[in-house]
Amino acid sequence: MIAQTQRMFRMVLDPAWWTGPIFDKELRVSSRRRRNYSLRFFYVLVLTIFVAVVWLSYMDIRGNATVQQALMAEAGKRIITRIVVFQFVAMQLLVVIMLSNAISDEVYHRTLGLLMTTPINGLQIVMGKILSRMLQLVVLLAITLPILAIVRVLGGVSWSYLLSSLCITLTATVFAGSLSLLMSIENRRTYAVIMRTLFVLISFYFVLPLMLGAVWGRGFSAMPIVQSLHRSMLTILLVHVNPVAGLSIATLEMLAPGWQAVPYSWPLQCVAMLFLSALVLMWAMVIVRKVALRQATGQLDAWFQPRRWRPRTRRSATAVVEDCPQGVIKRVQGPPVVWRELRAPFIAGVDNRNSYIGLAITLVALLFTYISSARAGVLDESFAHGAYVALFLFLGTVVNAVFAATRITSEKESQSWLLLLATPLSDGEILFGKAVSAVRRCLPIWCLLAGHVLVFVVIGYIHPVAVIHLFLLVAWVSCFVTTVGLYFSTRFARITSATVATFGVVLGLWVVCPILAGLLATVAPQSKLPALYLWTHPAVQAQVIVAGDAGLENARNSLRKLEYDEHHVVYHGGTGPMRVGYTTYMLSLVSALYVLVSLLFFWRAERHLRRRVFI
Repeated sequence: MIAQTQRMFRMVLDPAWWTGPIFDKELRVSSRRRRNYSLRFFYVLVLTIFVAVVWLSYMDIRGNATVQQALMAEAGKRIITRIVVFQFVAMQLLVVIMLSNAISDEVYHRTLGLLMTTPINGLQIVMGKILSRMLQLVVLLAITLPILAIVRVLGGVSWSYLLSSLCITLTATVFAGSLSLLMSIENRRTYAVIMRTLFVLISFYFVLPLMLGAVWGRGFSAMPIVQSLHRSMLTILLVHVNPVAGLSIATLEMLAPGWQAVPYSWPLQCVAMLFLSALVLMWAMVIVRKVALRQATGQLDAWFQPRRWRPRTRRSATAVVEDCPQGVIKRVQGPPVVWRELRAPFIAGVDNRNSYIGLAITLVALLFTYISSARAGVLDESFAHGAYVALFLFLGTVVNAVFAATRITSEKESQSWLLLLATPLSDGEILFGKAVSAVRRCLPIWCLLAGHVLVFVVIGYIHPVAVIHLFLLVAWVSCFVTTVGLYFSTRFARITSATVATFGVVLGLWVVCPILAGLLATVAPQSKLPALYLWTHPAVQAQVIVAGDAGLENARNSLRKLEYDEHHVVYHGGTGPMRVGYTTYMLSLVSALYVLVSLLFFWRAERHLRRRVFI
């Protein structure tokens, strides 16, 4: 008995027992995938270019040794803080994508039920999946350490900040990966896993603090001591379970030593995030076992079937046919693929309830942000509307990229792609239907942007011409991202590969290229190409539109008096502020250019539609 107990303790304390053979298998598979090596290469390339741009911006500074040393320390701070923020966002986005099909792949290949016939348990399945995918991201984090260590030699940054930022990023990545793995257990669609995980993370990191801040802003007005106590306790709690707030505080303390708004301890936050991740993984282990047992007993289809809220009464087939004169067959109206895609709900759920619940939560959260902004008295300022437009534009671009990249790859993974190609439909009709589906699923976010603009146009805080300008911006962004996603969806067989490739093009065009433009502007200050390139950037266009059309003063101006004073950012061939006619002309020109590029991607996707159809 004692020997058996000792053997059990040794087995539990052995790290190999926690991961099992799943970890070994995943590592062997990932080592043969070229995309992991490509990801590392482009990651290092982007970091190198970024460091070079910031470094060159300080090279032409002349002065004595003391001034140059102070400037080098400032350059080191800027480089390190931007690298930290970049990897904080990139790691969480990558782990959500990489773990979005961690369990669903086993479900599709009918291997999850077979794992229950082996000595492998639910703990080893979950831990093996998350640790094997996390190891690829840990390698990326380790790649940045030499760069950060070299830049730190310039001074101004302590080792404690490097260690704290690395730990905060790592624990936040573990939490995001745990959520993505949990969502992948009960969702067949990878894009649904990605969208739901991002929705939970955004709600937990941003929406919840804003809602609590708006609610507690006027609470306990009769008891100032209790009010202060509750506010401080609530703030401390939110900071220690919010990596975004924790990283912001750690960065501000590094930039301004001695600054501390609230009591904060990054080791405590890391422990809290690991504890939350452990709770999520424990719940995932329970669900994985249930799903595996249902698959082993042939009940997995019933597990994934949507439940209907209706009384459980037995009815004969004759009664069902009598209630529905045309039986269970529905007539197809219009293009078949478009008809099929439009019948699907925005968010799969019980009688479309999840769509309404998600919309209601979003509207309530948005209302709380408006209340907080109104209390601060910034709703009549252009920068407040710029923040909302940038948020909606970012969310719309991400959602559009995910949906577009999964339109065809989801058909391939569900083994229905060959059936669709066997129909009399042409390649153009299939692609057009998929494009309409991707655009249609992004309409809720674009409608939020349209609602925001229209409401504040009526109130008098935004000029009506902003409706036309933002329509041009949203139109070309949606067309371009949709066709790029469809193109990679035809080229790749897996959802993860197509999604990563689509995000790679978007990030390369709108993140890496601006860095290269800044490098060119530093090396060749007289060149007009960097400034002209900024016209094709959606964030710059949104900045130009909001700066000229938003705000109480701009909203009251006539069309002739509107000024888009962005000549330091965007080259427009003159020295004075841009007028509404020239701005509209440039926005239309850029939109036409992107639409032409979108047609090129659509043509290339059509050419590759019937290639590599077997996976």
